[in-house]
Amino acid sequence: MSAAPINSRTLRHSLFEDAQALLTGTLFAALGVALFKQAGLLSGGTVGLAFVLHYAWGWPFGLMFFAINLPCYALAWRRLGPAFTVKSLVAVALLSALAEALPGWLRISAIHPVFAAVGGGLLVGAGLIMLFRHRASLGGLNVLVLWLQDRRGWRAGYVQAGLDAAILLAALPWVPAERVGMSLLGMAAMNAALAINHRPGRYVAT
Repeated sequence: MSAAPINSRTLRHSLFEDAQALLTGTLFAALGVALFKQAGLLSGGTVGLAFVLHYAWGWPFGLMFFAINLPCYALAWRRLGPAFTVKSLVAVALLSALAEALPGWLRISAIHPVFAAVGGGLLVGAGLIMLFRHRASLGGLNVLVLWLQDRRGWRAGYVQAGLDAAILLAALPWVPAERVGMSLLGMAAMNAALAINHRPGRYVAT
């Protein structure tokens, strides 16, 4: 039997659906970042760059994350459109605020580094999937990764994994090798979630 035709109007997210996805996705990502910070781990992308600055000079993570992403919005506007850019800007601002607020709302006295790496990676991955499916991102390399998936069909998870590994290895002068190695485990968990659950053509809502 042939499939019934799809009404494109049923595939468009409402404003409320986009808003809850931005809030929920950034909250998941912020919880993952909190686990990474508690264990002294890193992440990839612009989150990873903000972590490096945070560990190296003690600058506030949220502020660094927001500032690093500012130049990326020009590419997002040109390549992925104004709606994507605005939603991504909101998501970045939310994550920046939540990353600074969570330590006052949630106190973790001890955490095993393996759990922090895997649990944090899966939380960030789940948050990114929510944002990607509502045509938003956490800025930075997410913009490039999504553009490559849309234009070239390259899986977001695989491209993100390669870029993240390069950033983590570049952090070696400032971060102990064992923490970088554990961070790679976290990135593997995050990008596995992306590669398995966010494939080109699988999710068609806009």
